[in-house]
Amino acid sequence: MEQVHKMKAAVAAVLGLLTGLWGWLGWLVVGWIGCMALDYLTGSLAAAKEGEWSSGRAREGIWHKCGMIVVVAVSAGVDLLLSLVLANLPLVELPFQYAGLVCPVVLVWYIVTELGSIAENGAAMGAPVPKWLVKLLAASKSAVDGAGDKLGGGDCT
Repeated sequence: MEQVHKMKAAVAAVLGLLTGLWGWLGWLVVGWIGCMALDYLTGSLAAAKEGEWSSGRAREGIWHKCGMIVVVAVSAGVDLLLSLVLANLPLVELPFQYAGLVCPVVLVWYIVTELGSIAENGAAMGAPVPKWLVKLLAASKSAVDGAGDKLGGGDCT
């Protein structure tokens, strides 16, 4: 029982640290990490149900998640760089206070993508998935893509 209390205290400490350091962005990170874990779990369960689970495919899933972590770190680096440039180069100025935009948009894009994948995994396990939910997730991803396109002027892959 003491282990459970230690685990709860550790989780509360990590969540408090994220909130203290990043505010609402920390909660986006927590949500994204939770979605990644749930996607991996449900993907493994769906593959096992179909008799198609393999350690090779599981490793590929882990590499995919690691790549996502790298992309989020790059987006956080872009936000940090833009903040530093705007704060220290007098010739570069925006008509608003820049507090970071790239990383939150990337995180929301990944969260919506993971939620879609989790719904697909649920369907593969036999759960009915409402068509409106699939449409809502697709529309959300499209809206985030549009916001990202306005930020960077490019396609998301």
